[in-house]
Amino acid sequence: MDPVTFTAIVAAISAGLGTGVSKVGESALVDTYQGLKAMLQRKFANNSEVVEAVDKLEKKPDSEWPKGMLKEELEEARVDQDPEVRQAAQELFDQLKTQPGGEQHIQTAIGSYIAQADRGSTAEVNINRPTKE
Repeated sequence: MDPVTFTAIVAAISAGLGTGVSKVGESALVDTYQGLKAMLQRKFANNSEVVEAVDKLEKKPDSEWPKGMLKEELEEARVDQDPEVRQAAQELFDQLKTQPGGEQHIQTAIGSYIAQADRGSTAEVNINRPTKE
């Protein structure tokens, strides 16, 4: 996986909350998620904005608003520069890959005329403009 970014950490937390897991993998996934959450609580204190943002996302895991809030708080806290947090998020991603449904790829694009390709795929943007003849 590419270096763990703010978006990837938010995606890992969101996926860890919303994944329907098998009974076999449930315990390991829950333990890994709880480990990441406990680490954030330990590093940023239980009443920090980061922990509050995680709590809000837990209440509304499908909502974009708490995801954006968490991403913003992670950026302000510079969490992506903490090797322990990045490792814990990576471990959560690895656990998610072993669940039914397998690996998922998450991309976010904001703006106009954007094409994104990942893992050997292709993407293009076609703009219909009148030609000058």
